[in-house]
Amino acid sequence: MTVRVGVIGGGQLARMMIAPAVELGIDLRVLAEDEGMSAQLAATAVGDYRDLETVRAFARDVDVITFDHEHVPQDVLRALVGDGVQVHPGPDALQFAQDKLVMRRRLAELGIPQPEWGAVRDADELQAFIDDHGGGAVVKTPRGGYDGKGVRVVRAGTDAADWFSDLADGEALLAEELVSFTRELAQQVARRPGGEVVAYPVVETVQRDGVCAEVIAPAPGASIRLAEVAEGIGRAIAEGIGVTGMLAVELFETDDERILVNELAMRPHNSGHWSQDGAVTGQFEQHLRAVADLPLGRTEPRSPWTVMVNILGGPAEGALEDRFAGAMAEHPEAKIHTYGKAPRPGRKVGHVNVTGDDLDDAVYTARAAAARFL
Repeated sequence: MTVRVGVIGGGQLARMMIAPAVELGIDLRVLAEDEGMSAQLAATAVGDYRDLETVRAFARDVDVITFDHEHVPQDVLRALVGDGVQVHPGPDALQFAQDKLVMRRRLAELGIPQPEWGAVRDADELQAFIDDHGGGAVVKTPRGGYDGKGVRVVRAGTDAADWFSDLADGEALLAEELVSFTRELAQQVARRPGGEVVAYPVVETVQRDGVCAEVIAPAPGASIRLAEVAEGIGRAIAEGIGVTGMLAVELFETDDERILVNELAMRPHNSGHWSQDGAVTGQFEQHLRAVADLPLGRTEPRSPWTVMVNILGGPAEGALEDRFAGAMAEHPEAKIHTYGKAPRPGRKVGHVNVTGDDLDDAVYTARAAAARFL
C-alpha cells in the first residue's frame, strides 16, 4: 500500500523531498502557502497553515503529516493529533524547535551541555545577565527567528529596548552567554516512531551574516572523541524529546574544548544538504523514511569529503537559467540544486555539492560553481 505523506509548507525543503519520494514509492502531497512556491510540483493544496480547517482538510487525504518548517501553531498540531492524524514530529517534540526558552529548559533537564542562559523580561534583567557574563550577551526572540533574524549581540540592557517593548505580559527574551568558539558544527540524527535512531557524521558549518554559507562533511580534524560526543548529544536529544524524522543540532566547539548546543531544527536542514550527494542516504530520503516508519538508511559518506556552498542572492531575475547552464559546463563534477525562487539579496536560491578525495579541490570547485550565479 502506498504511503501518503503530507508536507505542510511549500519551500525548498519540501521541493527536495519530491525526488526521493518518487524513488521510495511515497505519494507526496504539499500544502503550500502560495501559488508558485518552490515545491509547486507536489502542491496539492494552497492555504494558510495557521488555519485549523485548512490544515484539517489537507490532512484528510494523507496518512502522515510532516513539515517544511516549524511554524505551524501548537493548537493546530494538537487538534490534528486529537483527530487521530499521525503527525511527525509531533507537537510535544516540535515545541522545542518553536520556542527557544522551552528548548533551553528541556535541554537543562536532560543534562545536555549548552551556553549559560536566562529568561529576561526587561532591560534591568538583561543588564544583570550581561554584568554576570563578562559584559556581553546574545539576545534572542524565543519564537520565529532564523537565518540571523531575531538574534542580537548586546553590551547593554537597553540594546534590546525595542524587543522588550513588544513583549506581552508574561513573555521574556532569551539571553545567552557570548560563547567564545573556535568553529560551529552540526550533528544530524534521524529517528523513527518506534525508536530506531541513526546518526550522520558531525560536520563543520560556516556562517556569514547569520546565514549558513558553507558546510564541510565530515568536520575537518574532528577527533574520535569529538565525533562521539556530538553523536551522543544528538541521540540523547532525539530520544529525550521524542523526535520523529530528521533532527539537526547546531553546536559550538569552544576555545576551552566544550561542545555546546546552539539551536535545534526538526526537519531536513541546511547543514545536511551535503548528504544529498555525499552520503549513502540523503537527509530528504531519510526524513521520509522516518516519518513513514520505514527502515532507516545508512548514513556514512560516499567520499572522503563533501563540500556544500549555498547560492545566496543570485543574478538578476531571468538570468538564473543561463548561469545554471554555465556553471554545469564549467564544473561538471559539481551537483547544482536550485530552488525555483526569484533572486533577492541574501536569499537562499540554491546550493552546490562537490565530493572528492581532496578537501582543497572540493572547496575550490564548490565555491567557483556557486560564484557563477552571482
